[in-house]
Amino acid sequence: MNTSTLHSEIAQLKQEIVEKRKKLVDLRKQLPKTPVKNYEFVTSKGNSVTLLELFGDKKELLVVHNMGKSCPYCTMWADGFNGIYHHLIEKCAFVLSSPDEPEVQDSFASERQWKFPIVSTKGTTFKEDFGFVNARGFVPGISVFVRDETDTIYHVHDDHFGPWDDYCVVWNLFDLLPSGSNDFYPKFKINKQSSYDLTNNVALVVQNLSDAVSFYKNTIGMTVASVTENEAQITFGGHRFYLERAEKEEDIGNVFFELATKDFSERLSELLDLGCTVIHEFSTTSVLLKDPYGMKFHLFESVRIK
Repeated sequence: MNTSTLHSEIAQLKQEIVEKRKKLVDLRKQLPKTPVKNYEFVTSKGNSVTLLELFGDKKELLVVHNMGKSCPYCTMWADGFNGIYHHLIEKCAFVLSSPDEPEVQDSFASERQWKFPIVSTKGTTFKEDFGFVNARGFVPGISVFVRDETDTIYHVHDDHFGPWDDYCVVWNLFDLLPSGSNDFYPKFKINKQSSYDLTNNVALVVQNLSDAVSFYKNTIGMTVASVTENEAQITFGGHRFYLERAEKEEDIGNVFFELATKDFSERLSELLDLGCTVIHEFSTTSVLLKDPYGMKFHLFESVRIK
């Protein structure tokens, strides 16, 4: 087959795919909406939240069915959603769900620097009810929900995830290469040149906590997630800032970044030998450190993949 004929067949096939996609969109719009119950989940921070609350101020909601931290493919799909999350929430609410424990979700999401909200479906029938569990276990995909003026929630339709779907661009790009994508297997590690990964958490020690929260919310435009007597969590640009009330005047202005490592004991021993000092110990795998050059950071043992 000559080159001209090949190009012609490729162009024709691309047009057929476009037309079929348009038809698929139209057919989905004709599916009947089914009312569903107001499921209750737990956020990655351990707070209770309902399906209705996940909508926020939006009328439409996308819920990703992630298989959890043990699946590198689901992790790669979620990495992709992370880059377009700020576009998605202009039109609809977007939430990732997984069967992992909330504390595991929070640690893993911090390592990946995911910006979107995450809920745990552990202890619920949510995934089973929408067809994302089979005889082999959990199945990845996405469910679409809408709510009406009375806050009745309706299920619209679902789709499953897998190589060459419309939800992960990696495969499509690799298939442009002569070598294709058959020899590719996603890796968990983000920073392959280091034993550490920087999370999206930053702690700031402030005076007058309530005034600081008001300033960052009303002047800078940050979003307040939670406030307690001694700490507030605010988000901005995909980063989570923890404002901590200063116990001592000399602590005011301290900034702590956060590093995750798989080999906590080895890395901590190495850092101490190199002149780092422990400022505070939260647990045997979580400490605040100060290096000899001025940087202060939280070091913790990241989620191990079994």
